[in-house]
Amino acid sequence: MKTNDMISMLAANIEPIDYGALARRYRWALMAGGLGSVLVLLATFGIRPDIDTMLVTPLFWAKVAFPVCVAAAALLGAARLSRPGMLMGRTWLLLAMPIAVVWLGAAYTLVVAPSPERLPMVFGSSWRSCPFNITVLSVPTFIAVFWAMKGLAPTHLRKAGAIAGLLASSVASIAYCLHCPEMEVAFWAVWYLIGMLIPAALGALLGPRLLHW
Repeated sequence: MKTNDMISMLAANIEPIDYGALARRYRWALMAGGLGSVLVLLATFGIRPDIDTMLVTPLFWAKVAFPVCVAAAALLGAARLSRPGMLMGRTWLLLAMPIAVVWLGAAYTLVVAPSPERLPMVFGSSWRSCPFNITVLSVPTFIAVFWAMKGLAPTHLRKAGAIAGLLASSVASIAYCLHCPEMEVAFWAVWYLIGMLIPAALGALLGPRLLHW
């Protein structure tokens, strides 16, 4: 076969690029995973009984804002890492910002609090279960996000797996806010973050196995 004939044959079989595939896959993944996390929450932990009061409490929305901001930054990172050869770039800064803000808020509340109250502010009443509850709630979104990412073309598989796990756990943390009774910033800064990092670590371990193509 002549070179020109081969080029013509290959060019004839080129399909147009679907530029909406990435947004569409992640939209469905987050919708399905988020719904799954809420259903698991309702089936296992339940919603806190004073949720009506919490919905008009600014501090509750500050608690929700923490995982929402992490999820938004993780979604941007996941979108970048889903493309061949792409890295996080400056998205790491966006990811670090909500964590830094919560840490600063936690530091301030601990400094102004009397000494005997500081440890209870950090540990609350549910520190033993909080990270694991978030991990359990992450499972539906973890599966959905890995499905979305695998159907694209990630090449940095450990980093992609880690950010996929973090996206899943931050979405799960949003759902967990409906149950969690803890209202201290210091508690979120430690145990919510640990709960989000566990699936991120699992994602980094599983990324090379689950995301290869």
